Amino acid sequence: MSGKRKRVVLTIKDKLDIIKKLEDGGSSKQLAVIYGIGETTVRDIRKNKEKIITYASSSDSTSLLAKRKSMKPSMYEELDRAMLEWFNQQRAKGNPVSGPICAKRAEFFFYALGMDGDFNPSAGWLTRFKQRHSIREINIRNERLNGDETAVEDFCNNFRDFIERENLQPEQIYNADETGLFWKCLPSRISVIKGKCIVPGHKSIEERVTIMCCANATGLHKLKLCVVGKAKKPRSFKSTDTLNLPVSYFSQKGAWMDLSIFRQWFDKIFVPQVREYLRSKGLQEKAVLLLDNSPTHPNENVLRSDDGQIFAKYLPPNVASLIQPSDQGVIATMKRNYRAGLLQNNLEEGNDLKSFWKKLTLLDALYEIAMAWNLVKPVTISKAWKKILPMIEEKESLDFDDEDISVATVATILQHTKGLENVTTENLEKWLEIDSTEPGYEVLTDSEIIRRAQGQTDESSENEEEEIELIPEKHINHAAALQWTENLLDYLEQQGDMILPDRLVIRKLRATIRNKQKMTKSS
Repeated sequence: MSGKRKRVVLTIKDKLDIIKKLEDGGSSKQLAVIYGIGETTVRDIRKNKEKIITYASSSDSTSLLAKRKSMKPSMYEELDRAMLEWFNQQRAKGNPVSGPICAKRAEFFFYALGMDGDFNPSAGWLTRFKQRHSIREINIRNERLNGDETAVEDFCNNFRDFIERENLQPEQIYNADETGLFWKCLPSRISVIKGKCIVPGHKSIEERVTIMCCANATGLHKLKLCVVGKAKKPRSFKSTDTLNLPVSYFSQKGAWMDLSIFRQWFDKIFVPQVREYLRSKGLQEKAVLLLDNSPTHPNENVLRSDDGQIFAKYLPPNVASLIQPSDQGVIATMKRNYRAGLLQNNLEEGNDLKSFWKKLTLLDALYEIAMAWNLVKPVTISKAWKKILPMIEEKESLDFDDEDISVATVATILQHTKGLENVTTENLEKWLEIDSTEPGYEVLTDSEIIRRAQGQTDESSENEEEEIELIPEKHINHAAALQWTENLLDYLEQQGDMILPDRLVIRKLRATIRNKQKMTKSS
């Protein structure tokens, strides 16, 4: 008879490791043996997966997660939730935070939440708050965090030492950043109210998505854009498999990036694509992802590949606004390409402005923004790293044309766009910059933080769809598709200015449809 199993108390990091192994197909029985625990414990960890990940994601310290063995709640759970939300937002904005400021804020939330009794935000309370959420340090004494040049120099020196120790090449150093995009607005007397663009003559509609771009420091590896929309399956996606989209699409009821989506993106998209790229270049499958302190970015311990070779590193909050590579013209160039592309499409199709605006769907916008990202040149991205890695610009050949779309180029397109001929330069500038400060995460007011801490959620459905996209059901059979393809080929044959590749693409498409038709008949 075997002896009684020794009681094992797992750390939060152990539980995260078990969750990852379960997601990768590991069995409860095997993991129970490996960690010396019962299968019931493994099943409990699986059941509480989201709770454990959320707790670890909000932690500020990897080392503390490796020591901490419980998620002991606060006596005042609602106050704790409110304070953590507030603290994460302050850190993301780069606002100065100190012990006295935290104490004052905690007192405000205690009474605003209508909690009973007296509350003393003492040094002991602050220490316990930090321990519960594995926050390394609260006191940041800089008066103006968003402009700390000395801190920039310190970080850059430390980061260069880090990549030298890790033996990382620029191809192995990545940056990702989120931004909001108003995908359906035009430069004509635009106004913006709470994430909605209003165009005269039309009702206002929700037309904001969150976009995250990610590329390495050479700009030679640009991952598919990550896009977060409100609807799981927008009407314009009706006949489209989301896996075939030119972007990686996720949904969230407010179209915001959140901890869960970011972690999915990191594990399922970033890590595999980076491995594939580095393998193709004959480089070691090792990389670092540089991030800012957005509340939607999980703890470094969560953002790590199974073998620990692909991992995240964070910019200090007092330097992110000055040196975050994506913010040094990369995102701005992508958005400018997108808006110029929309106008060019309208011009080529010969539409009037009203008709074009009405027909534009989210699916159209995703294809256009993917094209806009493809048009961002490697040199634009590599230049954005010059403050952190000045050696990149010295190594890269910058002899080729590195001119991106200018305001003058967009103004020229406008002059030929019916309905926008008289748009002023000032209005054009506002249009191009309309969402330049739009964050990719939800910024909550005090009242919204309080509502969320109390467990109150928005009534809007996660499956909410764009009202404008009222596209009727339409099934197209193989015979009809084949006939249209034949007609298009006949048309191309009649056009003397059409080049051969155009006809070859359509012929290949015709062959594909014929094969599908044969398979349907034989089944």
